[in-house]
Amino acid sequence: MIKVMLYEDNPQLREGLTMLIDGSDGFTVLASYKNCDNVTDEVDAWKPDVILMDIDMPGTNGIEGLKKIRARNADVKILMLTVFDDNKNVFEAIRNGANGYVLKKTPPAKLLEYIEEAASGGAPMTASIATQVLKMFSQVNTSQNDDYNLSDREKQVLQLLVDGYSYKMIASEMFISIDTVRSHIKKIYEKLHVNSKSEAVAKAFKDKLL
Repeated sequence: MIKVMLYEDNPQLREGLTMLIDGSDGFTVLASYKNCDNVTDEVDAWKPDVILMDIDMPGTNGIEGLKKIRARNADVKILMLTVFDDNKNVFEAIRNGANGYVLKKTPPAKLLEYIEEAASGGAPMTASIATQVLKMFSQVNTSQNDDYNLSDREKQVLQLLVDGYSYKMIASEMFISIDTVRSHIKKIYEKLHVNSKSEAVAKAFKDKLL
């Protein structure tokens, strides 16, 4: 059972998301809130697996909430929810340890997939958001040529991440187990000094690793 918490200021959307997630096998919504004013205490109390976090909220917004959570908890999975795929705050969320970024218009079945993927250690991103992230980094000029001592195998995995492959797809493409994929990705994150798929992909473009 994947335990979910919601932070969303729109009551209709908050209720709709709660009904969707709670009504699906394998998921339960522990609690939902309209802002992040007391986020650290709430997360400590409920101990969720995944948090769906709206970015734009009155009071303490999603970016500030993300920072507060990460200051005390590096393990809980946090998916940022946004209306706009060009929202500059998505970039800020990357730097502060969000695990994924999805649009509010994401179809219900796909949203459940994203939550499940995040819970299992993945880093789901709506394609249009990934495109915006890569665009931002492609505009950054850099002369850095450090390859961070990535092995050929790790570079192959990183290339597939850049190409948008899921863990299962990488395992199939490389004829290895998902556990082996996770092991490679963990080592890639350590070598690149990043905490999420989006950061790794962004760094691959920024530092021209591939």
